[in-house]
Amino acid sequence: MKIFLIILLFPLLVLAEGNLKIIDGDTIHLDGNKIRFSGIDTPEIQQICKKDEVEILCGLKAKELLEKKIGDTTPICVIEGKDQYGRLLGECFVNGESLSSYLVKKGFAFAYTKYSKKFVGDENFAIKNKLGMWSMDYFLFPWDFRKNNYRYK
Repeated sequence: MKIFLIILLFPLLVLAEGNLKIIDGDTIHLDGNKIRFSGIDTPEIQQICKKDEVEILCGLKAKELLEKKIGDTTPICVIEGKDQYGRLLGECFVNGESLSSYLVKKGFAFAYTKYSKKFVGDENFAIKNKLGMWSMDYFLFPWDFRKNNYRYK
């Protein structure tokens, strides 16, 4: 019985062989598993923000930032559970660095405080330094964008 309880206390590690596809800023397919980064939310791919009256595809920028950070490395993901859509929820790492923390610190992901407070410090860093979305003249939080766009309902 004790062994069973210990196994339940430790999250499942997904060690990938390298079959990776980056879907957007906070979702990847890794060896056939759809993994949504827990505790953060990034702009949708089609989401636009503005800086100095220039439109920027912020969702695409978040995805590109993630692609650049991962490079040729295979992330290691710690799975924490599943969401209401059946996706695995987890935190993924490259060379020991949390991809979620990285995206939030760069200002192209938000701490998703509805579900976790883990990345609030990273978000405060981005706000203080006016990085990423926090440097924009206009943006919507991803949850507001989805709420206001029929395609995401």
